[in-house]
Amino acid sequence: MNTLTNDNVKKQIAIITGADGGFGKEFVKLIIKENVDEIWAIARNADKLKSLSEEFGKQIITFPMDLTDRKNLNVLQNNLNDGVKVKYLVNNAGYAKFCAYDGISLEDSLNMIDLNVCAVVALGLICIPYMQKGSRIINIASQASFFPLPYINIYASTKAFVRNYTRALNVELKSKGVTATAVCPGWMKTNLFERGNVGAEKGITNFAHIKTPEAVAKKAFKDAKKGKDISTYGAYVKLTRLLSKLASQKTAMNIWLKQQKIK
Repeated sequence: MNTLTNDNVKKQIAIITGADGGFGKEFVKLIIKENVDEIWAIARNADKLKSLSEEFGKQIITFPMDLTDRKNLNVLQNNLNDGVKVKYLVNNAGYAKFCAYDGISLEDSLNMIDLNVCAVVALGLICIPYMQKGSRIINIASQASFFPLPYINIYASTKAFVRNYTRALNVELKSKGVTATAVCPGWMKTNLFERGNVGAEKGITNFAHIKTPEAVAKKAFKDAKKGKDISTYGAYVKLTRLLSKLASQKTAMNIWLKQQKIK
């Protein structure tokens, strides 16, 4: 059998994690309008993925799986072959817990790192061999990535990794014609809050300047198509990024604690 090498005859696919709702679903809405044959939608909730497929049609190929289980990464890798081009990879899956270090279990703490960090790196390494000039990697970081933030210390740290990793990866991929964009949204109206709220005595309660995932996704996708290595939306996030260059981390943490009314 001859290996397909012509980009025009390769199957064009997009892979989106955390695709079953919220921010991930907004990327589905945007990318389905692009020249792609399939969108591989990845999430843990099989019922929500089924609903997604019913809403958007046969272009949606569902992969109900937990990306913290490395066996599932092998499943994805085994589904890729020389007949496909990964045109878009959107690493959106991730979660936070709004509490102190001792407010969640060791297992949950490590699971957060596995999903927010390890899965992002793994999906990139799996997909890059199937990317060609013009392919885009979109990794979802956060406004929280710009400073160390007490009471979401693991989440903020994982997102700092994603931001730094993605911007460095973008430089390494330049010769391949592939771009990587770190998206750094502020608070959005998604189910992050439901999973993040553990009823902690000292927890995050001030979610200032909340934006819609639709608006943030549109800006992020536009920036990614321009080849930008970082994408921010809204004056508040842009100010945070500026302050990260001017203010000390200690000052930033003190401001954060005052915002959250935590002593």
